[in-house]
Amino acid sequence: MRLIVLGCSGSGPGPGSPASGYLVEAGDARFTLDLGNGTFGALQRHLDPWALDAVAFSHLHADHCSDFASLVVHRRYHPRPPYDATASKLAVHAPGEAPDRFAAAYAPSAAERAGTDLTDVFTFHALTPGSTSSIGDARLSATPVDHPCETYALRVEHEGRTLVYSGDTGPCDGLVTAARGADVLLCEASWPHSDDAPAGVHLSGRQAGEHAAAAGVGRLLLTHVPAWCDPQELLAEAKAVFDGPIDLVHPDEAFDI
Repeated sequence: MRLIVLGCSGSGPGPGSPASGYLVEAGDARFTLDLGNGTFGALQRHLDPWALDAVAFSHLHADHCSDFASLVVHRRYHPRPPYDATASKLAVHAPGEAPDRFAAAYAPSAAERAGTDLTDVFTFHALTPGSTSSIGDARLSATPVDHPCETYALRVEHEGRTLVYSGDTGPCDGLVTAARGADVLLCEASWPHSDDAPAGVHLSGRQAGEHAAAAGVGRLLLTHVPAWCDPQELLAEAKAVFDGPIDLVHPDEAFDI
């Protein structure tokens, strides 16, 4: 299994990175975890979008899903598609509101929205607590985590290897449950540690390390660092509480799992 970073800037694109988005290669399957601002362009450096087998979304905040609208245009209006997109619909694994939310983002006016049904080129599969699904030979499972909207940590398993993506979350048992024994935890670290940080929003670098240690993961990858934070500070916090390998991810970087 292989993880390719499309974008890793927290809360929106930064000067050197798109927002959150990751490409996973698992055997013959190719799919994304989130598609935030700017990631659809980055995806095309690594894969023809027509080669995607699925897209998955941890939650529906814009910095994690806004480039889905670009994917809609690509699949509907590409002048030379390799196959009929309406006959071979792309699987979308996302919270249950995704069909309506994505249609509204793609067609914001009432008149245009009335004629928009994205099921012409997509098949939507609603994530629910504990749900599992297959993408090729890979297994995708969802565990709720603590964020202001419906959000899931996504666990990908393939041929005995496991990648867990935290999505966005505050400190919670759900992330530890999802990441238990994973080879790699791709985890958000969005601000320096403070006892005054709001609950149920994001993790500090220290909290990311604490969750990785509690889950017994093999390797921690820190992501979702906003442009206004010092990534080295968050890395140092995580290293103080997790004694396994830790890296800050960067756009276009690839990790073998």
